[in-house]
Amino acid sequence: METKKMSLLDRVTLPTPRFFRKVRTIGAALAAVGGVIATAPVALPAAVVALGGYLVLAGSIAAAVSSVAVEPGAQEAAAQERRELGGSSGQTL
Repeated sequence: METKKMSLLDRVTLPTPRFFRKVRTIGAALAAVGGVIATAPVALPAAVVALGGYLVLAGSIAAAVSSVAVEPGAQEAAAQERRELGGSSGQTL
């Protein structure tokens, strides 16, 4: 079986599996909570502020990585659809 490398644009435009959509949502929520903790207008202990920064980092990475996960076989299905419509891979957007 031949494996073809996908560009980042291809990965973002192809459908994301259900599990990774949930991970993306949870990651965005973690990043939001971490942002609120890190920028709280009240004086918080340094450990709590540091925890907020780590939550922002972890949530952002989880959301970014899960956004580029693709369903197995989605690339072939998208290529077949483009061939049927008469477009090339460069005309996806």
